[in-house]
Amino acid sequence: MRIIPLITAGEIWSKAWPVLIAILFFGLLIFFHELGHFLFAKLFKVQVNEFSMGMGPALFKFKKGETQYALRLFPIGGYVSMEGEDDESESDRAFYKKPAWQRFIIIAAGGTVNLIMGVIIVAVMLSQSNLIGLPEIHSFEENSVSSQYLQAGDKIEKINGKKVYSEYDLSFLMARDKDGIIDFTVDRNGEKVELPEVPFQTMDRNGTLTIIYDFIIRGVEPTFANVAKNAVLESVSIGRIVWISLLDLVTGQYGLSDLSGPIGTVSFIADAAQTANQQTDYTYLLMLMALIAINIGLFNLLPLPALDGGRLFFLAIEFIFRKPVPQKYEGWVHAVGMVLLLLLMVVISFSDIMRLIRG
Repeated sequence: MRIIPLITAGEIWSKAWPVLIAILFFGLLIFFHELGHFLFAKLFKVQVNEFSMGMGPALFKFKKGETQYALRLFPIGGYVSMEGEDDESESDRAFYKKPAWQRFIIIAAGGTVNLIMGVIIVAVMLSQSNLIGLPEIHSFEENSVSSQYLQAGDKIEKINGKKVYSEYDLSFLMARDKDGIIDFTVDRNGEKVELPEVPFQTMDRNGTLTIIYDFIIRGVEPTFANVAKNAVLESVSIGRIVWISLLDLVTGQYGLSDLSGPIGTVSFIADAAQTANQQTDYTYLLMLMALIAINIGLFNLLPLPALDGGRLFFLAIEFIFRKPVPQKYEGWVHAVGMVLLLLLMVVISFSDIMRLIRG
């Protein structure tokens, strides 16, 4: 006789709610991205034919004024369809008939809104913290090696020649070092001091050299002023992490298997949400959300076909040569780019699914 275990509603909910939180967050990122395009299009009197959340067949739609609003089956994106965006139109309110500076703002608005969301999430994270970490040395661990070179009170300005904006730059830039011997530039009592070849103890973890972080940074209690300031600085650090990681991907230090698409992203957020709820500490979850928001904002602004940045690239050409690229040619470039982007999404989604199956 085969016994089928019963699953309670509580057990189902405990598994489901983190995924729902992740999908909701991902949906909000898409919604506000498209809302940025939509609001500035309306502001500049562009005819907007559709505002859509999701892709594929429409689950629900209605029309108000000239614009159709739709919720579609697959929650993997969204779009704002503007008259004359990809082809010619007789409408006086067509997108391509608007001044180049207005079109630039409309296109850039989506990614910019995501970047602003990232800053807001970081601000929320910092405001909930007991202390805000600063790139300034407070003290050293016992038997610290770096204490022979660095001093308490040193404000770290550069690591291996790269500017330090926030505490996140410390761990990220130090972790990228290959030999555990790091060049520092510090502000010591108002004077810039160069400290080349500061050694750190290292250890091997699964074949990877890991630097032992042997000093303690200074922390300050959150106030409105330092939360606002450090939210911007830490967002800059996160943006640079995204940019450097992209360069690592292009140069072959990471492979496609290291990328995550919507499925993998939802899985990561769901895991983080569940862990945060268990530990009643939402710092990592908020940090992950900020990273994703800034990642999406920056990625969409890259000068690649089919992305907002690709359209901005063609507008930059128009600004320089005082003449737009013929729409049909730009349309072909974006169409090819969209096909390649969709193929990439299929590959990444397959990798996400296999990673989930393997556990």
